[in-house]
Amino acid sequence: MSETDKPFQQVRYEAPMLNEGEALIKIAGCGVCHTDLSFWHSGVPTRQVLPLTLGHEISGIVVDGPKNIVDKPVIIPAVLPCGECDLCKRGYSNICQKQRMPGNDFNGGFATHVVVPARFLALVPDAAFRSHTLAELAVIADAVSTPYQVIQKSDLRSGDLAIVVGVGGVGIYTAQIAASTGAHVIALDIIQHRLDALAELGITRSLNITGMPIPDIKKKIKALCKEAGAPDHNWKIYEMSGTKPGQELGFALLGIESTLSVVGFTLDKLEVRLSNLMAFDARVIGTWGCKPELYSAVIDLVAEGKVLIKPFSESAPLSSINTVFQETLEHKRTKRTILIPDEK
Repeated sequence: MSETDKPFQQVRYEAPMLNEGEALIKIAGCGVCHTDLSFWHSGVPTRQVLPLTLGHEISGIVVDGPKNIVDKPVIIPAVLPCGECDLCKRGYSNICQKQRMPGNDFNGGFATHVVVPARFLALVPDAAFRSHTLAELAVIADAVSTPYQVIQKSDLRSGDLAIVVGVGGVGIYTAQIAASTGAHVIALDIIQHRLDALAELGITRSLNITGMPIPDIKKKIKALCKEAGAPDHNWKIYEMSGTKPGQELGFALLGIESTLSVVGFTLDKLEVRLSNLMAFDARVIGTWGCKPELYSAVIDLVAEGKVLIKPFSESAPLSSINTVFQETLEHKRTKRTILIPDEK
């Protein structure tokens, strides 16, 4: 990427000499994320000045670096912390202020190879390849791991009611992870085929909220909650749409002992009554990425078949990056695209 909204350019350069603690990864695949679109189209600045290779959902094979991981399949965490600061030591490595992100702080995954810190690379066990290729597993780096972390933070437990607002992209994995805990899941969206896709996985309680006033949505959810036999309190609400209406709905659904988890991002501002938090003894939490320590558990969920990636992703050659970005921007792609380096 050299300029906002300008075509990506193919550039060839020599891989740098590795410093101590670094690894050279031959890339299997790199997912196209909303964050990449924000850098390319919306003018969100990258921390490294342009030109820059984007891409932070990366899987691949270690071809050079620490001997104990050479030739191993890995997933590169989208957030690479320092591991030494106070935040890291207190269990908040995902918001380490010295963190480095591929495709933001340094050249990322829309390439054949990438050099990254080796310390937090997540090894991929053989079991994960029973139903997915290494390239397909790339989306674990962000789209799957981010909702996993926020579900952990929200303390979702078996028997709870989980309401997912927006089940496209990251939301489709949020619903699956929530269901894997034994929680009752209700999916909300304005696009029916997303809800239908979840129904094929057994997540059948859903609501197409197109044009519905918030009071009507709440009534429908209460009916679904009763049908499921879930408690009418302690709802766990996950706002994944990254839209103003979605966030307004998420806050409006807060009730007694509820938790609203905000994962979707929008620059729009909301006007809400914060006193609801006091009145309902409720809370609102956010999340940023996923700390590397959780990746093995996320990979295990995929390996065990509790979270499926293949039905919701598609691959394309890296050489088609300009077409893929434009079509993704225009919502012409209904699945998450994983760009795979072209064969020579």
